[in-house]
Amino acid sequence: MGSTTANGSTSAPSSTLTPSSPSSSYPSALPSASDTLSGAYADPASLHPLAGLGKNLDFLQLEEDKLQNVEGAMNVLPSRGWTDDLCVGTGTTYVSGLAVGGVWGLKEGLGRQLGPNPAFKLRLNSVLNAATRRGTLLGNSLGVLAMFYNIANSSLDSIRGKHDVFNSMGAAALSGAVFKSTSGMRPAAMSAGLMASAAGAWSGFKRLV
Repeated sequence: MGSTTANGSTSAPSSTLTPSSPSSSYPSALPSASDTLSGAYADPASLHPLAGLGKNLDFLQLEEDKLQNVEGAMNVLPSRGWTDDLCVGTGTTYVSGLAVGGVWGLKEGLGRQLGPNPAFKLRLNSVLNAATRRGTLLGNSLGVLAMFYNIANSSLDSIRGKHDVFNSMGAAALSGAVFKSTSGMRPAAMSAGLMASAAGAWSGFKRLV
């Protein structure tokens, strides 16, 4: 109840709050991890029916594919076989052709005359068209050449039983001739010579490295 002062005013009722101790609202001892996992949870099989399956599993040990043992095949770029050469060689050459052709098309698109003060969209369209045309042309051409070359080179390695510069140059000449065979004898001979020269230079570079 409120108390009355000398001037007749009534003061607000006062109450005294006694703080409770922290230990009164929490348990005296918290359960530990071992207590929580005791009993049925101590057995992993009770958590999952397949918990103990790994004890009786036999793992299959797979050895890595061995590198090909053809004489002269071990160089700066070791190979696992003709399929490895075909996939890696063709893919790498195709992507390289796309990149070089894209740069070629970029330069061509930027240098094309489009009239005075062409709009940005017009210039961008010119660059994209040129890069797409040159990139796909060069990438597809080099990819087909690389495919022919790797198949012919692996076939010569298998027939002769060794890998050397003569196999590379012969495969390159054959690939170039087949690639340009529909254009006539002269373009086919020129393509064969260029491919053989490039293969000889690459073989010499691998020997130096």
